Amino acid sequence: MSPFFYAGAFVLALGILITVHELGHYSIARLCGVKVLRFSVGFGRPLLSRRFGPDRTEWVLALFPLGGYVKMLDEREGEVAASELPRAFNRQSVGRRFAIVSAGPIANFLLAILIYWGLFINGMEELRPLLAAPAAGTPAAVAGVTEGELVRSINGKDVVSAQDLRWSVAQAALHGGTLVMETISERNEINSRRIDLSGIGSEVDASLMDRAGLTLFRPRIDPVVATVADDSAAGKAGMRAGDRIVAIDGKPVDDWASMVGIVRELGGRLVEIQVLREGVAVDLKADVVAVEEGGQRFGRLGVTPETPEGLRERLFVTAQHGVIESFGLAVTQTWDTALFSLKAFGRMITGDLSWKNLSGPVTIADYAGQSAAMGALHYIKFIALISISLGVLNLLPVPLLDGGHLMYYTVEFIKGGPVSERVMEIGQQIGLALLLMLMAFAFYNDINRLFG
Repeated sequence: MSPFFYAGAFVLALGILITVHELGHYSIARLCGVKVLRFSVGFGRPLLSRRFGPDRTEWVLALFPLGGYVKMLDEREGEVAASELPRAFNRQSVGRRFAIVSAGPIANFLLAILIYWGLFINGMEELRPLLAAPAAGTPAAVAGVTEGELVRSINGKDVVSAQDLRWSVAQAALHGGTLVMETISERNEINSRRIDLSGIGSEVDASLMDRAGLTLFRPRIDPVVATVADDSAAGKAGMRAGDRIVAIDGKPVDDWASMVGIVRELGGRLVEIQVLREGVAVDLKADVVAVEEGGQRFGRLGVTPETPEGLRERLFVTAQHGVIESFGLAVTQTWDTALFSLKAFGRMITGDLSWKNLSGPVTIADYAGQSAAMGALHYIKFIALISISLGVLNLLPVPLLDGGHLMYYTVEFIKGGPVSERVMEIGQQIGLALLLMLMAFAFYNDINRLFG
């Protein structure tokens, strides 16, 4: 996929999330009778601007999409006509101001619940939590995990898919604890595996499952071509469905996985490929395409394998739920994800979790592109996850964020009067410094992931 695809997926996702967030503020402000002057998606120079609605609100699409805002009538930002003073934001009660400000993050959580609700009702085809043989010395190997075990539950909670497995392991790793995993072997024997994750480090990233030894099972597939993509390297070389790949660039091919591993290292090169076609050896020359995804550059031929009958049913599962059950699962998923994000951030502050886990816009754009390439349902699920993260981030008690304003309103409610302008000014300076520091960490991690 091109960088434009990744950028487009990122901007679309961000646009949706920002719009939902600001609509939360806007809708509750309108409900409380506050006049909204401007609704902006993005910052900087307006690209599109229209006025409509009963208050002639200005609706703006701005140049930089990394945020947005709702500007309300407020005496602190300019003169307000006497007739409109009751509609000024600063004239509202503490409770109303609290509701208006908290409505943005709440809207993000509601969006996530709605998305998960629909996904649970519809069902998604996902990999089963079927395990490969763990690497020697890993926690899973020490616990006695063997190849072909299917995970049924972790710490008493059902595990249906590989995604459930990753999520449960991440939660356990966050606390450096132990997980009790119930599995069923290929002989239908039920096993209980106690896996200690305390020694695998504090980084909750893509390598977590490998460090734990809980890698997914990959079946051995013969290197026989099922389909050849149009205009692909294989297609241009004359490869056909039914060809059995014997060697690439002089290296023997034993199975499909070894073929993929060889091709990945040959991006941008013209290579010789030996195939068996109806028992006859055929020599081909292919100009392997170099593809960039996820910050990595690798080769691709453009072929898919023949898969044994019944293999797909063994590897994949589609879990669907009823409407009521799906809603409960959606709420639970949103709550667990938000709590996980909050705990992870707290452990980063205390130093118990590496700051390498903090992601910036480049990494998020990468994930947006990858999920979009996997299909609409995966992309929608990604939007739900980022929506939760955005909601949690905005609720942090940092001045300049929604959580900072909520903190001021809480103090105002307790002491019976507003926080002084001087305190708010100092708070804004501290908040700006904290946000710049977080952004610096995030961009640093992005650069390391991109070039590391």
